[in-house]
Amino acid sequence: MNPATALATVLIDELVRCGLTEVVLAPGSRSAPLALAAHADSRVRLHVRIDERSASFLALGLARRGERPVALICTSGTAAANFHPAVLEAHESGVPLLVLTADRPSELRHTGANQTVDQIKMYGTAVRWFNEVGVPEERPGQVAYWRSLACRAYQRSLGPADPGPVHLNLAFREPLIPDGDASWCEPLDGGPGGPWVRARVAPPAVALHLPPTRRGVLVVGDGAPNVRRYVAAAGMAGWPVLSEPHGGARYGDHAMSAYHFLLGTPEFADAHRPEVVVTLGRPGLSKPLLAWLGHAAEHIVVTPDLTRWPDPTRSATQVAQAVEIPIAAGDDEWLHSWRRADAAAREAIDEVMDASGLSEPRLARDLVDALPNGSLLISGSSMPIRDLDQAMRPRRGLRVMANRGAAGIDGTVSTAMGAALAHHGPSFALMGDLTFLHDQNGLVLGPREPRPDLCLVVVNNDGGGIFSLLPQASLRDPFERVFGTAHGVDLAYAAAATGTPYTFVGDPDQLPKALRGEGVRIVEVRTDREANAALHAAMREAARAAVLGAM
Repeated sequence: MNPATALATVLIDELVRCGLTEVVLAPGSRSAPLALAAHADSRVRLHVRIDERSASFLALGLARRGERPVALICTSGTAAANFHPAVLEAHESGVPLLVLTADRPSELRHTGANQTVDQIKMYGTAVRWFNEVGVPEERPGQVAYWRSLACRAYQRSLGPADPGPVHLNLAFREPLIPDGDASWCEPLDGGPGGPWVRARVAPPAVALHLPPTRRGVLVVGDGAPNVRRYVAAAGMAGWPVLSEPHGGARYGDHAMSAYHFLLGTPEFADAHRPEVVVTLGRPGLSKPLLAWLGHAAEHIVVTPDLTRWPDPTRSATQVAQAVEIPIAAGDDEWLHSWRRADAAAREAIDEVMDASGLSEPRLARDLVDALPNGSLLISGSSMPIRDLDQAMRPRRGLRVMANRGAAGIDGTVSTAMGAALAHHGPSFALMGDLTFLHDQNGLVLGPREPRPDLCLVVVNNDGGGIFSLLPQASLRDPFERVFGTAHGVDLAYAAAATGTPYTFVGDPDQLPKALRGEGVRIVEVRTDREANAALHAAMREAARAAVLGAM
């Protein structure tokens, strides 16, 4: 057996022994040993994509929804560079990825050889660990090195305190394909029935105990840990819960779905200064919420890893791996005042949306209401997730995801594909036209590739709608070209190019029927950017009046 085949075979086998079940491959020549080893191993599900960026975000979606490491393979050169955006998102959002980049051996580097770039620590500080594996050689001791290396990479990617991407750079000399000889200088087998190295699970963290108080608030953002436990504790303590859609806590009687509008009303925000705020994950959608956090007497951030914690407002007073929220006896007026204002704001903005026709906020609200229990909803990271945050009513039975680590629009179609493949149930995605166009290659699937059940709902306002809500919109002369970025693309033709079923929705009543179906499909809804900006202003004014009336 040639060394390249031996290393690839052992590495894939050991990763599978650790728990690997999904491998994503962007094909190339130098990565042939890894590609053939993954293809030959029936214990993994292999996904092949022609575009490295699409492949990397597919792996991100698989790992985010599956909550376990996914291996991502490519050849040398710029192929590896195209993984970088997904690696950054995985780093920021704590998603476990095993990035396996093939490389030229050292004698071909810095010589002008084809597809050769410097891949040493290519992703910088965006990976939890990097290892230059070294050119494999037929000599005793290599198998122990390769297997222990695979275990270390898998466990470092998984966490448990700080999951994220790990990069192994694998230099292969030719020959790159099996030579028909199965002999090797030592046994290639792994341990009997398990990984080469078994990692022990750390004991639960000692929780920080809080003094009993009714005037507390639980805030839940992206990547929140142990959500259900904290929501239950907040409920027992009489605290309102302010959860972003993808935080996973927007359900039950304590969920304040209109918190963005409540805290955007200065009179309400000033009158509702909490004694303590407990934050799970990283909130980042609502500017009023972020501004309000800085006024809490005590702001405790809960994070699994005490070396990295989210605190964009620099308002944290304590950081803990776990918190105990005690039951607090006393007056319920704190919670009731939040509920009254939330109900009033929700009714007011619903009335505005109901009168708006098929607007972007109404689409977000109605989409969530229409999805069956057990569904997964992947949101684009620009306006759609903000529309969900402001318009989505509390509900159970729905999981919402978004790439809010780096919060880019990169690879959203591919992320949705990966997440849908890992989800056991129907999947849906809500995104803007620029986000969709940015990742059209995510629709390119080979005839032998696993295909998800995924409906892509695309809001087409012919450009970058979020900029119409920002100060840039006042710059009328350059705005349309450098921010609005109208493109004029007919999405029906984009769908036809990949044979993806397409439906156009022009009326709110058409949405439930359009969502039905199986496999990958596209639903387009067209809106107007200026009308959308006016609608958001009307929602703010209506909510403010309602909140003031409820105080």
